Amino acid sequence: MSKSAFSPADILIPFDCGLTKWAVVACDQYTSEPEYWERVDKYVGNAPSTLRLILPESKLEDPNVEEEIEKIHQTMDKYLEEGRLRPLEDSLLFLERQLDDGKTRLGLIGKLDLEEYNYEKGSGTPIRATEGTVLSRIPPRMKVRRGAAIELPHIMVLIDDPDKKIIEPLASADAKKKMHQVYISTLMEKGGRVTGYRLSPEQTKAVMMQLDELSDPARFEKFYNAPGKPVLTFAMGDGNHSLATAKACWEEIKATLSPEEQKTHPARYALVELVNLHDDSLEFEAIHRVLFDVDPQALLADFIAAYPGAYKGQGEGHQIKYFIGQESGYVTVPNPTHQLAVGTLQTFLDKYLEEKGGKIDYIHGEDVTARLASQPNAIGFVLPSMAKSELFPTVIFDGALPRKTFSMGHAHDKRFYLEARKIK
Repeated sequence: MSKSAFSPADILIPFDCGLTKWAVVACDQYTSEPEYWERVDKYVGNAPSTLRLILPESKLEDPNVEEEIEKIHQTMDKYLEEGRLRPLEDSLLFLERQLDDGKTRLGLIGKLDLEEYNYEKGSGTPIRATEGTVLSRIPPRMKVRRGAAIELPHIMVLIDDPDKKIIEPLASADAKKKMHQVYISTLMEKGGRVTGYRLSPEQTKAVMMQLDELSDPARFEKFYNAPGKPVLTFAMGDGNHSLATAKACWEEIKATLSPEEQKTHPARYALVELVNLHDDSLEFEAIHRVLFDVDPQALLADFIAAYPGAYKGQGEGHQIKYFIGQESGYVTVPNPTHQLAVGTLQTFLDKYLEEKGGKIDYIHGEDVTARLASQPNAIGFVLPSMAKSELFPTVIFDGALPRKTFSMGHAHDKRFYLEARKIK
């Protein structure tokens, strides 16, 4: 028996339909662009599609949302009755995703044990959130998952494998000869192209042994110089609130089951894509902050006063650039207690907004941050990009990062729904 929280799954694959219309992007993308989803709806038409099995988050507040959810559940049942989804039992799938920029992202589809996951702050489980979970975002998603016969994942989970021993070797020609190609398709709306392969039993066994090694407490302690810290093997990349929803629904179901039933109930698990943090296609982009309806100079003074020895200018410690009107400069916080500059800044901002009010927005791009901060009663902060190698140590030593710490790729690069799994 593997010790890993990740394992092979009974994966449902679409049958007898055009995959380009079947696969659509994660539901939490393009929430401010309803025209995107209207365009996809028109393109899909009456063809079988995961568009009919998910609820775009842009529709969460619609007045007829309950009817939409009921329709989703009915369509799931219909597709299952029609044999639209065929099972690959006890399988791992290797994915090659050619992105729009020409890079290729490699992944591994299987299931995670939700008993090994906790999204709450301070969690010490092997599967952990990397950013703060907004609890208010979970109940609306639970309405969709409750009553659903199947789940479709847009969850991407990261492993820290700098030597690229686990997933990357599966891309070799020799490795692919031992696999069975399950699907290949272009993806709509600049999504690129995706190919899925089913691993052989021998390859599956080898991967599971390698994941066991990654989970070994002695290896973890030495690798991260983290004596006494609980092992972290799987860190959330994308879809944190989707996995948190699966966990919350499982806790509801779990309470109705005997201990024996809990061991094998399908809702105990969630289908995910495992990706190596060190995959060449993954790039972390910093997300900046702009505060509105504040006294910018007073806020800046309070920020400097909040940390002993902090000062205007550049030096040793966390350097954070600011914009006020046409003015720009740096604040340096020496001897920071947080691993990352975003932790230093966000800890202050959360307290400031709670006590003194104002609004915050999260911005991509220094030029946009500077432009927005040129407005009256506004200040912008530009954060340095986070190195990928900092993610696991930061979560291990600091806990979950502040929300909106980093972004992984563009919206059209996110996971597309294609595979599914029964959860009833």
